[in-house]
Amino acid sequence: MYSIGEVSKRSGVNIETIRYYEREGIVPGPDRLANGRRTYDDKGLAALRFVKKCRDLGFTMHDAKALLSLATDSGMNCGQVRPIAEAHLAIVVRKMEELARLRDALTRMVAECGDPASECPILNVLSGPEDVLQAVAT
Repeated sequence: MYSIGEVSKRSGVNIETIRYYEREGIVPGPDRLANGRRTYDDKGLAALRFVKKCRDLGFTMHDAKALLSLATDSGMNCGQVRPIAEAHLAIVVRKMEELARLRDALTRMVAECGDPASECPILNVLSGPEDVLQAVAT
C-alpha cells in the first residue's frame, strides 16, 4: 500500500492531479484509512501510470478514461481501441500541418525583416486587416 505522496513519485503524476482524476472518475478512488488518508495498491498505481502515458501521448481525459476502462475491463480489445487512436492521430496530423504553416509564415516574416532602419514587415503583417497566414502566403 502506498500513500498519495509515494504513488505520486512512482507514477510521475502530481498529487493535485491524482485528486482531480479521482474526483472526475478518471481513475478509481483509493481505499482510505480510518483517519481518512488515501492508500493505493499496485492496481491504483498502474491506473495512474496508464493515464499519464495517455496524457503524454496527448489523448484527452475522456479518451484516457475510455482506454483505461478498455484495458481493465475487456482485455484490450483492438477493435474498440483503434478508432480512438485513429481519431487522435488525425488530430495530431492536423495540428502538425497547422504548425508547418505557422513555421513557414514565421520563416518568411523573419526573412523579410532585415534592415533595422526600415519599417518592420512583421509589424505590418500583424497590424494589417487580413489573416496573418494569407498575408505571408504570397
